[in-house]
Amino acid sequence: MTQPGFWDEPERAQPIVQQKKICSGVVEPIDALTRLIEDGRVLLELGEEDPSAVKDDLAQTRAQIDQQLHDLEFQLMLGGEHDIKNAIITLVPGAGGVDASDWAEMMLRMYVKWCARHDYDVEENDMQMAEEAGIKTATVLVKGPYAYGRLKAEQGVHRLVRISPFDGNARRQTSFASVEVVPELDDDVSVDIRKDDLRVDTFRASGAGGQHVNKTESAIRITHLPTGIVVSCQNERSQHKNRDAAMRTLRSKLYQVELAKREAELAKFYGDRGSISWGNQIRSYVLQPYQMCKDLRTDVETSDVQGVLDGDLDPFIEGYLKKRQ
Repeated sequence: MTQPGFWDEPERAQPIVQQKKICSGVVEPIDALTRLIEDGRVLLELGEEDPSAVKDDLAQTRAQIDQQLHDLEFQLMLGGEHDIKNAIITLVPGAGGVDASDWAEMMLRMYVKWCARHDYDVEENDMQMAEEAGIKTATVLVKGPYAYGRLKAEQGVHRLVRISPFDGNARRQTSFASVEVVPELDDDVSVDIRKDDLRVDTFRASGAGGQHVNKTESAIRITHLPTGIVVSCQNERSQHKNRDAAMRTLRSKLYQVELAKREAELAKFYGDRGSISWGNQIRSYVLQPYQMCKDLRTDVETSDVQGVLDGDLDPFIEGYLKKRQ
């Protein structure tokens, strides 16, 4: 990175910067922990003559060591083959009508806020707005180290209970939304996709984007006929770039389908995921008549539902990873 001209080619530089960030994320916490332990040893030596003089400092150092050990143990849980990669999230509303579409959009906001807390970048690949409120479907790319390793805990059906803002009688409504999370695969990962198995449709991008985007058929929709998987991308100005992005998403989803045939746990999500409705949820968010968010896989729960909707997902992610390990 210190070589002259390194930044002249951003496309070549970016993967190296990302690799350095990953390496630093391993080395720096261990160095910091080692320094803390040395500080603790010095305090112990100083305290041999006057223990009361170092008591508070020693307690503070001990607490910092405990926290950093906890963080390192969490890092060890992210040891899956693709955990370090970017994540592709697809949100789809289920049972619940307009409330479900609104709930899917609320969840998208929740994940964007969680990403901001962890310095992850979010790129919109596809967004289809619902007629009255919310979204029909959304696909976003989350870029950053271990994005998939963390966000895979979110895969499944999420249930919301609240007083419906779309009901004139202010009745309580239950709605559902599905979250699918797959890793963004590198080009060196082999996935067999036959050209005859694909149906490619082009269409004009919707929403804001300028005259060029809205006047040309730059958006791409690819259907994999054998599996029925459909992927779309419309955020780029050129049809070529949208096609590349859609193919990356399709490769990632097909790779996960292949894994599902071999792994019973993933087969639960991809082989027999069930409908996006009662009995299939992994987590419930209750806003009325009481406030509670509970993960039904791990029993992790909190009464701060608004905090969860504002992106405080780490306790649920950590609970899932611990149980999975």
